[in-house]
Amino acid sequence: MGTISEEILSNHVKEEVSAGQIVISPVDFMMSQDGTTPLTIVAFDKMEGKGFHDPDRYCAVIDHNVPSPLEGVSNLHTKMRGFVSSYGGTLYDIGDGVCHQLVPEQGHALPGDVVIGADSHTCTYGAINCFSTGVGSTDLAAALITGQTWFKVPQTIKLIYDGSLPKGVFSKDVALHMVGTITHRGATYKALELHGEVIDSLSVEGRMTISNMVVETGAKVGIMRCDEKVEAYVHPRAKRPYKGVDPTEDASYERIIKEDLSDLPPMIAKPHEVDNVAEIDELVGMDINQVFIGTCTNGRLEDLTVAANILKGEKVAKGVRFVVSPSSREVMLNAMETGVMDILVKAGACITSASCGPCVGTCNGIPSDDEVVISTANRNFKGRMGNKTSEIYLASPATAAYSAIKGKLADPREVVA
Repeated sequence: MGTISEEILSNHVKEEVSAGQIVISPVDFMMSQDGTTPLTIVAFDKMEGKGFHDPDRYCAVIDHNVPSPLEGVSNLHTKMRGFVSSYGGTLYDIGDGVCHQLVPEQGHALPGDVVIGADSHTCTYGAINCFSTGVGSTDLAAALITGQTWFKVPQTIKLIYDGSLPKGVFSKDVALHMVGTITHRGATYKALELHGEVIDSLSVEGRMTISNMVVETGAKVGIMRCDEKVEAYVHPRAKRPYKGVDPTEDASYERIIKEDLSDLPPMIAKPHEVDNVAEIDELVGMDINQVFIGTCTNGRLEDLTVAANILKGEKVAKGVRFVVSPSSREVMLNAMETGVMDILVKAGACITSASCGPCVGTCNGIPSDDEVVISTANRNFKGRMGNKTSEIYLASPATAAYSAIKGKLADPREVVA
């Protein structure tokens, strides 16, 4: 009898568990990307792995260095392809997309699942009612062999976000507000369970933005209920049976935070910490050099559409570079079919392949010394985009798009109807 996290783990270990217990749980799906799969392969070989427990429950995604910028990276990609070819699983190769878009998009993660990934933002799938979390490459290798892994059942903080978001304020602003309020250490190894009128009003894509960023508070998972919107998203994609999980009425929470977000303004995370959050009014008019829309946080069709609605008939300001990275091939195709991509390109966007490249500074869009970037990514640590002297400000796609037009940090409430 407990929180969503406790209920999911109880279902998997076949006994009632509660916060603080150590459990060994079956895993429904596993993922690694090109920054972590090579380490997973090393660990797998050291464990003398002979095969995967269930090849259908694993995918490897080449998304961080796309297309490969270096000979050494190309060789690692070849090693990944060989790993999947030898033992099974699904390989998503260059241009297919970002891991945290592909896993839910392709129906690999489902409500009520336990999902692990060798990437910290695996918590994204909590938006579709998964207990999903990042693990190290060694833990992933062990799970590939055994089909299970261990967890300490986390304490849960319940967040209730009520009210109605104002015009020009989006899920990214909610996420930044959440991180700024809880701080980067405020929920270490906790589960964040998100409820309320604001969460209910958001699309599944918008909810993924918030679940994606719970790790910036130190949280293990950021989990939401399986409602009608989640069912509508998941049902046509699901490759196996699933069942959503709710908390019980007598669930025990470490604490409950309830807020009305009806007056929430657009938010900005200032360098060089995600929890260094400010209201946009403090920074409006700041000169910028580059704008980036994309990543596993805000590279989905909804995000690109928000940007296109602002950019339609407009041009990016002179002296500002505008980089856009769709989060998957499917997103790119849909953006082309709906005319969204046409608007972005005509406005002056440089479109990259569906990848993580600009976000992590591995290829594409690396800023110059001391430049200021407005980014829709999830992190703004020093050097995050490939240059230790540049400054990264995190914002919503609406703020990013309007700032690209103005050539300065700008408030999207001026143009969002």
